[in-house]
Amino acid sequence: MLEALSLAAKGQGATSPNPMVGAVLVSQGRVVGRGFHARAGAAHAEVVAIEEAGSAASGATLYCTLEPCCHRGRTGPCVDRIVAAGVTVVTIGTEDPDSRVNGGGVQYLREHGIAVRVGVCKTEARRLNEAFFTVKRLGRPFVTLKVAVSLDGRITAGPGQQTFLTQPAALKHAHSVRAEVDAIGVGSNTVMVDDPLLTARGVKRHRPLVRVLFDTRMRTPSTARVFSTLESGPVVVMTTDASIERWPDRAAALRQAGACIEPLPGRDPAAALSRLLAYDVNSLLVEGGTELHRAVWEAGVTDRIRLYIVPVRLGPTGVPWLPSTRLSIAALGGGRLSYLGQDLLVEADVQRID
Repeated sequence: MLEALSLAAKGQGATSPNPMVGAVLVSQGRVVGRGFHARAGAAHAEVVAIEEAGSAASGATLYCTLEPCCHRGRTGPCVDRIVAAGVTVVTIGTEDPDSRVNGGGVQYLREHGIAVRVGVCKTEARRLNEAFFTVKRLGRPFVTLKVAVSLDGRITAGPGQQTFLTQPAALKHAHSVRAEVDAIGVGSNTVMVDDPLLTARGVKRHRPLVRVLFDTRMRTPSTARVFSTLESGPVVVMTTDASIERWPDRAAALRQAGACIEPLPGRDPAAALSRLLAYDVNSLLVEGGTELHRAVWEAGVTDRIRLYIVPVRLGPTGVPWLPSTRLSIAALGGGRLSYLGQDLLVEADVQRID
């Protein structure tokens, strides 16, 4: 199962909106087939492993990180292929939370005489697909708040000032994360102050990267640099019906620049996140700024915090991160710590998928 999990991870950043899945076929003590789901629309891991094994799949044990599907989507049901191949035992990491499966795959296999065991490396299997589980259970993407802060908890030297904090090693790590997530989100103030490209640079991406601009005041200029990168993926502007009605010319200019406008009834982060599922977004990295971070945190839709703590102090004139919430750097217990050059990376789960 550990090998199947390792295989599944090869699909990182390429399978959304599908989960990452790995499969290993074992016969008479030796591996006869391996497979993983490479991208949405491609063959599923079980099928790849069965095809590699050929006739050796008959009488074999299949180790699969996620319950085999029993419905027809872009591909046929995996359970049919498993039965037809003559597999006698199926060991599964975790059940599939998709309502079209959710135990149905296990039931089908058992009804066809296959012995099934569920829950081997269950925690690891669920963590691997934490974004997929979040979508299926909560109806929204898995959300990570990402921020670089000084030792005194500041994110910029002053209001409206562009401030570069992280060093090359941390920047490289941040772009590697961008290569794995489905979308990046920022607020309109970040666009106006930093004018970021919001692309993954120096790394390889397998899918378009969705860039989400949360802008209920329609302040994003149509000349923003992000609109010069549409070949990297769509740019989605989350706003409100009232804002479009108030500033129709601004909305028209953004559409002309290539933006996809998503009007919402109100300023509800949860509703905005749910709207992103239409863009096949399972995971969202919210990069800034403080207004957006505060709104997402207070709406209770944050799953992970990623802090890059930089060994400098910006002083009392600096802008603090989330000053009015109960969240503080010291309060992030149970975090994972690692050094990236001189910068300290702190990652902490806020809502864990059990």
